Amino acid sequence: MVDIGKAKRAIAEEKLSGWLFFNLHHRDSLSDRILEIPGESHNSRPWLYLIRRESVPVIVVHGIEAGALDHLPGEKRVYSSRSSFLEILRELARGEEATAAQFSSKVPFISFLDHGTAGVLSECGFNLTPSDNLVQRFLGLLDKRAIESHETAATKLYAIIEETWDRIRKSMKKNLLPCEGEVQQWILELFQREGLYSDFPPLVAVGKNTSDPHYLLRGAGDKLEAGAVLQLDIWARLKGQDSVYGDISWGGVLARSVPEEVAAVFDTLVAARELAVAFIAQAFKSKKPVSGFEVDQRVRSLITERGYGEFLLHRTGHAIDAEVHGYGVNLDSVEFPDARLILEGSCFSIEPGIYTANFGLRTEINVYIKNSKAVISGGSPQQRLLTL
Repeated sequence: MVDIGKAKRAIAEEKLSGWLFFNLHHRDSLSDRILEIPGESHNSRPWLYLIRRESVPVIVVHGIEAGALDHLPGEKRVYSSRSSFLEILRELARGEEATAAQFSSKVPFISFLDHGTAGVLSECGFNLTPSDNLVQRFLGLLDKRAIESHETAATKLYAIIEETWDRIRKSMKKNLLPCEGEVQQWILELFQREGLYSDFPPLVAVGKNTSDPHYLLRGAGDKLEAGAVLQLDIWARLKGQDSVYGDISWGGVLARSVPEEVAAVFDTLVAARELAVAFIAQAFKSKKPVSGFEVDQRVRSLITERGYGEFLLHRTGHAIDAEVHGYGVNLDSVEFPDARLILEGSCFSIEPGIYTANFGLRTEINVYIKNSKAVISGGSPQQRLLTL
């Protein structure tokens, strides 16, 4: 059941008058998710759902699909023509102040409202504002149950990394060189055993392939040759629609010792990762608001000071919820700068990465905010590169 009270609290916290949802042909998957609308339901005509801060919600549907939103509470208005649709919109807009809708010039992954519809709503009198903060408060903040789900998934992932590396080590000692695809399959089998679901296979990259943060395995992939750098990036959640992802990355060297250049890169990444955690923890301890933008800036400054600034290819971290790249705050000051605040219940990755021409590395942990403290989930973060 859709938690209308939660939506109203979010509207009040952001000092808005309402939150408007609009969809046609299921183009807005975010609105469908929030309002729990099945993807197979008919949506050949536009519908609108307006949650107001101070009064009951309003449902606007076409007569041919009049029951499209019957699972939601509210006063129903039915239209049959464009003129009657616009008349209803003008009536709803009267007295409305700032109304949020699914668009944003700064957080593009929530932008589903098309320009034409936004223009019509504005012409009818709506004062539209981005819903990015509302989306974060509704989907991107974990409650107790969600945190438990996330912790369980993350703990399983740490154990899977350990088991996978142990199998790699034993194979290499027998001079049996597995390929990237074999290792990926091992991890997928462990996901199945542990009751985990992932939307995409894990990343297994060796040698120069590690220079690509989103390396896509084709066929069996390359063999794990002695001395090469190896990157494992795995993400999964417990099976079940409301469970929350864990998402971690560990790196290693297929040798008994770590080359000096590789060690220097990894030491920088560990320092950057720990700086991010400490900065967030201190902000909450001091009761000072902190944004994802600020955290990313701190991390980038440290990595740049150590001479690796040109090898930064991505943000420091992303939100995590029921989707691995969730709808909460991202630690990002460069790609899509995110000025949203880290709030109680926020969950996100911290994954600084350095990618040279010959190899790349990143260390990824997950952090959530509980009782105004930054909690690292799953297990102890990687401090040293894995070796044989």
